Amino acid sequence: MTQNNLGNALRTLGERESGTARLEEAVAAFRAALTEYTRERVPLQWASTQNNLGNALQALGERESGTARLEEAVAAYRAALTERTRERVPLDWAMTQNNLGNALQRLGQRESGTARLEEAVAAYRAALTERTRERVPLQWATTQNNLGAALASLGQRESGTARLEEAVAAYRAALTERTRERVPLQWAGSTGNQGVALMALAERTDDERMARTALSQIELALAMARDGGNDSHATHCAAELPKAQALVERLSKC
Repeated sequence: MTQNNLGNALRTLGERESGTARLEEAVAAFRAALTEYTRERVPLQWASTQNNLGNALQALGERESGTARLEEAVAAYRAALTERTRERVPLDWAMTQNNLGNALQRLGQRESGTARLEEAVAAYRAALTERTRERVPLQWATTQNNLGAALASLGQRESGTARLEEAVAAYRAALTERTRERVPLQWAGSTGNQGVALMALAERTDDERMARTALSQIELALAMARDGGNDSHATHCAAELPKAQALVERLSKC
């Protein structure tokens, strides 16, 4: 139990620092815990530690090139789900499905095909069967946002507009709970993400009004992210802003 707790503390530290040393230590601590927290002896604690191990591996994988750590994270989450079943612990099952979706999405973004992104969409949709708006509204909104991101990535790689439209709808759902008043930085995240998806849709459909809406949302999200100190999202929005401005200018001349 202490090794598992140590792993959680090290992962939290590692996520606040720029290097990977703490995250490596967290992985080692979780693996040490699993030598005694076995599936046969304490199945749910084993599953919880597998989920925690997946989180640490995913954090490492996001900082490293390649896919090895992300593949290990997927394996850890899948292991956890063998005991964290929907019937036994529905909300824990849903949380791990969401985490699995995140790891699959990161993998999919680094690979050229769409198989991992499709798996991510399926994992998020599974999570939403238990992470309902009525039961856990903000967690439901987080998973809707994650679903939107996976769908948007798919939409960028596929022809047509169906996936992008689904992404916009998922972000819209997320924003019903991720309001500016309640969680301003999460609101900025979903607003900016939806703006980028709308921009991609507007480009494919030559829709000037939609392009202007996309530009407005990206500008709002950028301002909020900067004010709130969310540097990563501010950087993302700042990179997308010139594209949205150029699209509006082009479509206004058509």
